[in-house]
Amino acid sequence: MKVLVTDPIADAGLDVLREAGHEVVTNYEAEGQDLLDAVADANALIVRSGTEVTREVLEAAEDLVIVGRAGIGVDNIDIDAATDEGVIVANAPEGNVRAAAEHTVAMTFATARSIPQAHIRLVEGEWAKGEFLGTELNGKTLGVVGLGRVGQEVAKKLDSLGMDLVAYDPYISEERAEQLGAELAELDDVLDAADVLTIHTPLTPETENMIGEAELAQMEGGYLVNCARGGIVDEEALAAAVEDGILAGAALDVFAEEPLPVDSPLLGVDDVIVTPHLGASTEAAQENVATSTAEQVVAAFNGEPVINALNAPSVDESAFPRIEPYISLAETAGKIAVQLLDSRLETVQVSYEGDIAEEDVDLLTASALKGVFQPLEWQVNAVNAPQIAEERGIEVSETKRRQAEDFQSLVTVTVGDGEREIAVCGTLFAEDDARIVRVDGYRVDAIPGGKMMITRNTDEPGVIGHIGSVMGEFGVNIAGMFNARETDGGEALTVYNVDQEVPDEAREKLEADSRIIETKYISLNGD
Repeated sequence: MKVLVTDPIADAGLDVLREAGHEVVTNYEAEGQDLLDAVADANALIVRSGTEVTREVLEAAEDLVIVGRAGIGVDNIDIDAATDEGVIVANAPEGNVRAAAEHTVAMTFATARSIPQAHIRLVEGEWAKGEFLGTELNGKTLGVVGLGRVGQEVAKKLDSLGMDLVAYDPYISEERAEQLGAELAELDDVLDAADVLTIHTPLTPETENMIGEAELAQMEGGYLVNCARGGIVDEEALAAAVEDGILAGAALDVFAEEPLPVDSPLLGVDDVIVTPHLGASTEAAQENVATSTAEQVVAAFNGEPVINALNAPSVDESAFPRIEPYISLAETAGKIAVQLLDSRLETVQVSYEGDIAEEDVDLLTASALKGVFQPLEWQVNAVNAPQIAEERGIEVSETKRRQAEDFQSLVTVTVGDGEREIAVCGTLFAEDDARIVRVDGYRVDAIPGGKMMITRNTDEPGVIGHIGSVMGEFGVNIAGMFNARETDGGEALTVYNVDQEVPDEAREKLEADSRIIETKYISLNGD
């Protein structure tokens, strides 16, 4: 596989890719048409914050499997477009958490004690001891906007220094906040209470310029620290608030435009501290995010779970061996069910019974949907299958039951058109031997694979022989056969494994016989 790397990452990550046998191409200058040309034959793209992965880029990369972001923030990646194209987007959220949190704490101390300003004055020959009166953090209130991984780490560190914690994050539970010793509150209340405000949210349409002139005015006398993403704080309003004495100081490591322009208003204010996006700039952090990103790329190539996938189902590494054999089974059951339905698809239900119901099955459900949609010739994989269902207005449901009749585990995919439903059930024998055990209510024992024909006919002598004769007449070899019936002399269903595609003419001749109710040719390999 070809891996294109367009932003510098640590050599340790590149080594992981090469040791796995993949070609690594670095192009740190690619942009515009050069980037489109470079990504055209890439199977993976690894970036940091410097490369904009737009819809145009993703559409140009027809063979792309995954975009790996060596870091946390993914606002430079169009995740919706990636999902549309069936491309996994994964980041490395853990690798630089400690480094980013430590830099935030350092910046908090720096602004509260005017450390850089005092340093500059001393280097210039001034002993300005009496001009710098700092603020102790002990007993003060820390306001945290965004209580994610970095926010939590900052909260723990500053809580241990005696700060009271109040946080705004609509996506975290009160229970988790209480475990961190933080009180959850609305943003206005956090701004009113905070002596120091630290920001830890991604840049989204909702968070862009969320801290502006009005919000800064609520923090009178306090300090603001932003080591998350530029664009969340109105930089011009912040410079004015510090210059006018509304805020005691501010410290920023990220900016709306990077590198920071020389005419930025932030550079003209003594009590504003700026650093050039150093939050993740430690040797350990760079190596961690590089190797984590590379390992996820390798996992994607191997069809294994991508632990930090942002737009695809993932599964815990320790649980993957237990569900791995069911991925193909769920996909196959979906393919068979939708081809048997052979009408407008309106509903898909995926059911899990027995031991498999105890597992995290999101990846299995996505695989079942992939199987359902593939025969309809949509460009689909486990990444975009749930979105395709939503876009097409197809109702998807998932059920679990801990007991499974006759089987240790059972996966059932049921598709419907609003009037009728077709259910296909599969299981595993000896842990990895996939079998289809029920089709439309009939008990069978069929080996799924390649090409199949499924017939419904009256249960009477000579029918199966007639089917075999017609298949032979059209040059179709029967490799295996699995028969089931409702009652003696009633209707029967037979699954045939065949070596060649069953031509329409053969099926028409079969269905011309009054004993044969229906025939369906099933392809499991896309032909």
